Amino acid sequence: MVSANVIDVVTQPFDDQKPGTSGLRKRVKVFEEKPNYTENFIQSILEAAGQPKFLVLGGDGRYYSNEAIAKILNVCAANGVKRVVVPERGILSTPAASALIRSLKADGGIILTASHNPGGPDGDFGIKYNASNGGPAPESLTNQIYAISRSLTIYKSLFKRPQLHLEEKGQHELGNMSIEVIDPIENYLKLMNEVFDLDLIKERLFHAATSNGSNGHSTTSGKSFMMRADPMNGVVGPYARRILIEVLGAPLASLINGEPLTDFGGKHPDPNLTYASELVETMKSHPDIDFGVAFDGDGDRNMILGEGAFFVTPGDSLAIIADHLDKVKYFDDKQVKGFARSFPTSPAVDRVAKAKQLDCYVTPTGWKFFGNLMDKGLIALCGEESFGTGSVHIREKDGLWAALAWLSIMAHTGKTVKQLVEEHWKKYGRDYFCRYDFEECDSAKCETMMRELEEKLVDRSKLMVGKKFPRSQSESGDYEIEETGNFEYTDPVDQSVTTKQGLFVKFTNGARIIVRLSGTGSSGSTVRLYVSDYSKETLFEDSQSYLNDLLKVAYELSNITHFTGREKPTVIT
Repeated sequence: MVSANVIDVVTQPFDDQKPGTSGLRKRVKVFEEKPNYTENFIQSILEAAGQPKFLVLGGDGRYYSNEAIAKILNVCAANGVKRVVVPERGILSTPAASALIRSLKADGGIILTASHNPGGPDGDFGIKYNASNGGPAPESLTNQIYAISRSLTIYKSLFKRPQLHLEEKGQHELGNMSIEVIDPIENYLKLMNEVFDLDLIKERLFHAATSNGSNGHSTTSGKSFMMRADPMNGVVGPYARRILIEVLGAPLASLINGEPLTDFGGKHPDPNLTYASELVETMKSHPDIDFGVAFDGDGDRNMILGEGAFFVTPGDSLAIIADHLDKVKYFDDKQVKGFARSFPTSPAVDRVAKAKQLDCYVTPTGWKFFGNLMDKGLIALCGEESFGTGSVHIREKDGLWAALAWLSIMAHTGKTVKQLVEEHWKKYGRDYFCRYDFEECDSAKCETMMRELEEKLVDRSKLMVGKKFPRSQSESGDYEIEETGNFEYTDPVDQSVTTKQGLFVKFTNGARIIVRLSGTGSSGSTVRLYVSDYSKETLFEDSQSYLNDLLKVAYELSNITHFTGREKPTVIT
């Protein structure tokens, strides 16, 4: 037993510890080089959260995680936390952390991740707090954390801080605090067994590989089934190996980049067509691979690909899972009341909800806004434009869950990804969608752009209505502005109001343009430009070609080239 003597360490407050949509994210060097930076933020969390007694602690294993875990355990022990559950090596996916908080009935969790942002000594690091429901801290709590951080002059520490070894399961003591090191996957696997019929997926998709040792897999149609899962050297690797390889029986070659690395092997662990190019090229060069999925650094995002690298937009993925939710065992005995999507996400799921006579909520970007709806039983499924999909089984988006949902749908229907998507378009029409990301732009110039655009779309909105722009697609005539503004959300559960969530232009034919500054970067500003258009008749055009005229309108209205200094975005989704 280590001495439980607690000391007060004099510190200086920081004015840059305001959590974004997913916690506090900065360059690693900020945490490393600013004295007490990590300790201050943890002290602020504990005070704002009412001094919790039981916490879950872990993260995506990126660079600086080990040092941060040691500091966090010290501050927690000094603040009277009684119990902390930590995964082996401290590595825990964000969805698994949410599941663990909920199943253990912990007071909350501290998750160390910068999600899809790069890692390594020159990369990013992040800390976020999840509440007892397993979801990201609500805005009221993050505001309180920020307020405390700006005036904090003392944090609590143990007088002695021993070295802790978290490589193996077992019990440790730190002061009067118990630390339990656990298998990070066991609890999550148990939940996935409850959510999906894994035996059915194995039998219909992967049984042949298990029985004959070949590289192919039998589907209900008799066709060989092959897949590739790319965790991009992020946290999902061990989970994918345990579930996809060991439980379902997919060949080992089905998993690439499966070892979690502190710098993600130099990769940018963001599952999109640009950064997951290795998976895209593999799918293109091997058209016999039926299913591809990429995950981000902390495991909450996913990108779905079909044969030949057929790309499924985040909005279509959400809508197709919603339309086939009866193929997910978890919902066999549960009443589904509705779905939800973030405002920039295409409205494809809205059409499914309408057809099923269910509610569909539109929230700001940020998973915490879905939590209230889930806890109240208003929604069963939700998703964001940034490749995040999840359900009421936890309170985070869940990349591996989304992949298993697609595999379950394919196992039940015997259809390919492309068949499922194209059948969906024929049934509901197609929501053409793309997102342009302009990353690490000059913050001052981007803020000026947003101010000028807001003046145009909000202050002078009446002058914008009726304005027309030419369109080469003849089916709907010109683009005519119907409404402009800045998205505002009133939570139907607690009536809280969240403003300034995305400048938008809506057109009479249903097309939309949305511009917003991202809250998930660590330096500079990322401008996100979203355009979407809907067609019931023209279903199989290239999305960039179909949206070309609308993109020209978006560039003209926002003057984005001038303010970012770039003709082309960093990433096109």
